[in-house]
Parts: sequence; C-alpha cells; structure tokens
Amino acid sequence: MARRPAVLLGAALWTLGMITVVQGDESGPLALTKSVLGHSNEIVRGPGDRKEKLTRLSELLRGFLDTDALARLAAKKHLEGRSPEEVQEFLRLFHEFFVRTYVQRLLLFDAPDFAFEGETITGDEAKVATEIVIPGDRLVVDYTLRRRPGGWRATDIAVEGVSLAQNFRAQFDAAVAKDSFQGLLDRLRAKVEGPA
Repeated sequence: MARRPAVLLGAALWTLGMITVVQGDESGPLALTKSVLGHSNEIVRGPGDRKEKLTRLSELLRGFLDTDALARLAAKKHLEGRSPEEVQEFLRLFHEFFVRTYVQRLLLFDAPDFAFEGETITGDEAKVATEIVIPGDRLVVDYTLRRRPGGWRATDIAVEGVSLAQNFRAQFDAAVAKDSFQGLLDRLRAKVEGPA
C-alpha cells in the first residue's frame, strides 16, 4: 500500500506527457482525449530510443498543457502584488521546470490501458473522466480543459481526486514560507539551469 502514492504521482506525470494537439474544435474534449492517449501509447510502444521518445513527448506536452494556467492556479496568492516581470519570470521557469522534470519520468511506465467514463462541458470548460488501468489497479484521472482560440487545452489534471494545481500550491506555500518568493524563483532557476 505504501507504493500507491508513488504510483498515483507517476501515473499523473505519465498521463501529462501523453497528450497532443488536435487543431480546431472539430473534436470534443472526450474524443480528443481518446485520440491523444491512443497516439501517446503508439509513441511509447513504437520505435526510437528513450531520448527520442522523451523529445517527442516533451513537444506534445508543450503543445497541450496550459502551464501558465496551472502555474497561476498553484501560485495565485504569491503572484499578487508582483511586478509583471516577476510574474513572467515565474511562468517561464515553471513551464521549463514542469516539462524538464516530469517528462523525464514518463518512460518509467509501460503504456497502460485506458477506460473513458465521459465528459461534462459547461461553457468553455470541460471535465473528462478517465481511468488508467495498470496490473492490479485502476487509477481515476480527471482532466480539466478550457477552450482556447487554438482548441482545447488542459489547465489541471486530478489523480484520485488530488489536482496537480493543489499539489504544486502546497509545495509553493512551503517554499515561500521557508524562504521568500524570490527564493522560490531561485530554486526553480537552479533546477531549470542545472544538469538534466
């Protein structure tokens, strides 16, 4: 049972990188998610070495996940009163940190099976309910997507009811309480600019 939290986090991180963009709004969020996860499994199971696959998965992640929205959700109170330059620096560092840190973990997981439970669309926001099926377990993964000018983009992903935005918020709160917002920027910068 102690292994489950690590499996949940890993599943969330694996799922994040398994996404690509379908241009326009011809497909609803559920159809998009089905298409994307199928394509992602093809990349993981297909030809190419680990580095090539990581590069392709990184490009997919950059194209679909709205890291600015996720970062703003996670650090909302810490961005209040900050200069536009500080906010832009935080968003840039978060994006690079997120992609660099988490995409590297994606290939630790074999391509799992997926079950699709449905979608709920309210205006420009949608929730897509899925399950990741791994040997001996099923993990509930809910996507929050928003309609953008270029199509649907994910602004948060929840695994077993815990959102990535909430997870990052707790980490950012602890980092700022221990040091400062500038200290948080310094930590992100060190992770982004350090060795892979």
